[in-house]
Amino acid sequence: MNTELTPPPWLTQISADALNRGSFCRTLNLARLGEQLERDPKLGWVLPDMVRARPHLFSSTVVFLSMEVAQTISATIRSIENVMALPGYRSQALARAPVIAQHAFGPLGACMGYDFHLNASAPQLIEVNTNAGGILLNLALARAQQSCCKEMDWAFAPKPLADDLEQTLFDMFQAEWRCQRGDAPWNSILIVDDAPDAQYLAPEFELFRQLFERFGISAAIADPSALSWHDGKLWHLGAAVDMVYNRLTDFYLQEPAHQALRHAYESGAVVLTPHPRAHALQADKRNLIALSQDALLASWGASSRDRKLLATAVPRTRLVTAERADELWAQRRQLFFKPVAGYGAKAAYRGDKLTRRVWSEILAGDFVAQALVPPSERLIEVDGVQTDLKFDLRAYSYAGRVQLVAARMYGGQTTNFRTQGGGFAPVIVLPGFVIPD
Repeated sequence: MNTELTPPPWLTQISADALNRGSFCRTLNLARLGEQLERDPKLGWVLPDMVRARPHLFSSTVVFLSMEVAQTISATIRSIENVMALPGYRSQALARAPVIAQHAFGPLGACMGYDFHLNASAPQLIEVNTNAGGILLNLALARAQQSCCKEMDWAFAPKPLADDLEQTLFDMFQAEWRCQRGDAPWNSILIVDDAPDAQYLAPEFELFRQLFERFGISAAIADPSALSWHDGKLWHLGAAVDMVYNRLTDFYLQEPAHQALRHAYESGAVVLTPHPRAHALQADKRNLIALSQDALLASWGASSRDRKLLATAVPRTRLVTAERADELWAQRRQLFFKPVAGYGAKAAYRGDKLTRRVWSEILAGDFVAQALVPPSERLIEVDGVQTDLKFDLRAYSYAGRVQLVAARMYGGQTTNFRTQGGGFAPVIVLPGFVIPD
């Protein structure tokens, strides 16, 4: 049942930032989380495994966000995808990508993630990710919240978003199938990652398997080394595979263990999502350089509305080169350095923390330098002690439409899921849990 409660009058007089900095109530109900994660009896191991091996995956509280910021995030993502559809943008992005990224079979790329920091003026895009993990975990987490006091009951009433998201996610994968296969029957999907049982977000693989099977699609989880390519088909345990949900971070399928999947993809024998083309067009961090250059966007024909929005939402980003070394080193305290094909904050560095040794490694690699946007903070209580943690926002989307916004709370330079009290946190949009179109 969807029960809407009216926010209290005082809410109009308080900001999301004030709630984040002034309210440290614990809202996570662990028993309810267990019910959400273990609806399939076969998943009874999930919550105990998380508590044991992933104690910092979920925070015990929520993050508040203003409706204005939520709407700006949605509009920014639409503008980015408008730009990504321009011939000039696509030509530049694909020109530097490997041959495998030139294949265009139709699918857009499922499970996109847009990461933002907040500052006083607007949400700031930090990076774009293909195969962004966590959406089903965050759905379970959102459903497991409880009000900390009567005054906050309005924020935790059941909402349509939580009820509809599973259908939305299945529809996304079905749309990917139809983009490549049309009305042909879709019977099976394989969720693929290296050593999937050892992955930090391995419980989510099980949640996706369960989701697909509830909708009548045969689903399994596999290491790519268990796949074989012969007779024009991709095989797993003696059965031909229709579709692969790709969680690999070998974005261009270059590693030897991934060659069966690569051959099946290149021949069009399997529907792969997300795929190498999606990474080249969307997640390569050199694309942030273009998105932060207004004159270049204008030359490609980007609309004035999209350019105006991106000018405020995308921090200036530059390629790290030997020619710019002295300039970037001098400006390093205002910069954040990221590898162009990085993921999960690996080998990413705040400039004010750089040593000369690390700087030499950055110069020898392929990095971009992005204007530093400090993250917002959230007050929490850990073992009776109040402390501030940083947080970023991840907007999960498909085809330019936001599906869910979640927060990741942490200490240190980057998100790490190692901070006591940190981890994923639901986002409550004032004056309600609503993600606007």
